[in-house]
Amino acid sequence: MRPIETRYARSGDVRIAYQVVGQGSFDLVFVPGFISNLDLQWEDEGYSRLLKRLSAFSRLILFDKRGTGLSDRVDNHHLPGLETRMDDVRAVMDAAGSGRAAILGASEGAPMAMLFAATYPERTRALVLYGGYAHFHKWVMPPERLEAFIEVAETCWGTGATLPNFAPGRVDDTHFARWWARFERLSAGPTAAAALARMNADIDVRGILSAINAPTLLIHRRNDARVDPEASRFLARKIRGARLAEIPGRDHPIWTGDVDRVADLIEECLTGQPAVADTERVLAALLVTRIFDTAKLGDRMWSERSQRFQEAWRLLVGRHGGRIAGTHGELMISRFDGPARAIRCAAALRDAAQQIGVASGQGVHVGEIEMRG
Repeated sequence: MRPIETRYARSGDVRIAYQVVGQGSFDLVFVPGFISNLDLQWEDEGYSRLLKRLSAFSRLILFDKRGTGLSDRVDNHHLPGLETRMDDVRAVMDAAGSGRAAILGASEGAPMAMLFAATYPERTRALVLYGGYAHFHKWVMPPERLEAFIEVAETCWGTGATLPNFAPGRVDDTHFARWWARFERLSAGPTAAAALARMNADIDVRGILSAINAPTLLIHRRNDARVDPEASRFLARKIRGARLAEIPGRDHPIWTGDVDRVADLIEECLTGQPAVADTERVLAALLVTRIFDTAKLGDRMWSERSQRFQEAWRLLVGRHGGRIAGTHGELMISRFDGPARAIRCAAALRDAAQQIGVASGQGVHVGEIEMRG
């Protein structure tokens, strides 16, 4: 399921790109984090999974914040304040015909969502804050770390160099790392990325928390690599009636890690009903493939051959009717509907490894598994 159309809402002199997905009984506005791209997000398995789950029970309204993705860029010499950016939410809701909505703010989108809820209580049905914070320098990074991050953005933007700052657990996932590099390039340029970081550094909404009256759910990963979990604990103490759910995980983006757990919490909060388990038990064969540098090739040559093999692995798994299940460094996992296909693929991968010049080891496990999504 992909959105049929990208539209533009006018917010002052700026146009904000937005999409509407799903036909649920209430509206849910998703305020994204640091950067976003409405088209590219559907190409990542975790991101598209999250959006499909949310749009299954709501009319989901997505948008790129000003300065990012498909929306108009900002003047780097006259950066807009949080109030201006927050009002983009109102403009998008008006353009989408939404009078009242639940607001989901993720990461840097959470302060915008909080300010909207305090400013427009009559238009806020509920508030969900994922990995959020009220003060940037206190809970995200101090000024000296910010300057180091900006330097990386200005010199290495578009290469995926910021990935360790957001999702250190996905650094060894070659496929995701390449997608992240494109995500950087297509969401903002290096100058814009630095400007966005400086805009976010000014965030401090501690003074408006007592004005939030909407039912509020806070979600935070216990070992979040970017935003200190204490940030959500502070919000839970300051927002009247807020409920905090801390979940396992280190990677910060809302679309990484256990996406279904996040979607379950949001669905139960907004609908009042536990999420319906989307499960199915099937017989499957898991093929685990690993390559080894037994010839002591050296870092550069090994890296090149490892990359060549991973490309061959993705090609051969698809050719034999399998699906990529994940990677962990040099460990590659794929799933097949039956053992025969898995074994034929294993033989083809063995031959490919020999041709590339690396040693490989493989194993097939057959059993009943629970599918979700």
